[in-house]
Amino acid sequence: MSKGMLGKKLGMTGYFAPNGQRIPVTVIELGPCVIAQVKIEEKDGYNALQLGFDTRKESRTTDPLKGHLAKAGTLCKTLREFPVDQIEEYSVGQKITAEMFTVGEKVDVVGTTKGRGFAGVIKRHGFRRGPMTHGSRSHRIPGSIGCSAYPGRVIKGKKMPGHYGVDRKLVKSLEIIDIRLEENLILIKGAVPGHRSGIVEIHKKKA
Repeated sequence: MSKGMLGKKLGMTGYFAPNGQRIPVTVIELGPCVIAQVKIEEKDGYNALQLGFDTRKESRTTDPLKGHLAKAGTLCKTLREFPVDQIEEYSVGQKITAEMFTVGEKVDVVGTTKGRGFAGVIKRHGFRRGPMTHGSRSHRIPGSIGCSAYPGRVIKGKKMPGHYGVDRKLVKSLEIIDIRLEENLILIKGAVPGHRSGIVEIHKKKA
């Protein structure tokens, strides 16, 4: 069985459980994913499936990618690899659906966080602001960053203003609340990284 799939984040909503409890969920369009390449240990050094998700226009596809996806019979926007145990069960062009998951199962979700551009230390790192009264001029600045005479330089990794967001983010142990196979939808409890229509990876939890 494949260890994961690709999906698209559609947004968040509320799901009412049979006991009347309202659960915040993220709705994800999960697959169907097409197997673009099967990697085997004898040839590639490991067993994995290269899955393709979402279609792209032929005019926006390079010739090398067209050749790579020719056997799969489709043009995919996104390609990702997922490890697999029994590689003999799969072939190029085969489709993988949300049937591999079950309601109540815990999964790990990987996505790309929202881009927030250039941000200061309060927004980027959660710094506390300075006093706003009594003549203070230190409101949202980072403060001193030096190290006196020794070592006389700014240490690498210092928390400072800069680019914030667009990072690969992993959220572990999220529960699957509902699966709707006819619509290729999966409802996951809580929030997952990324903006609406962003690509996410759903991984099975390691036993």
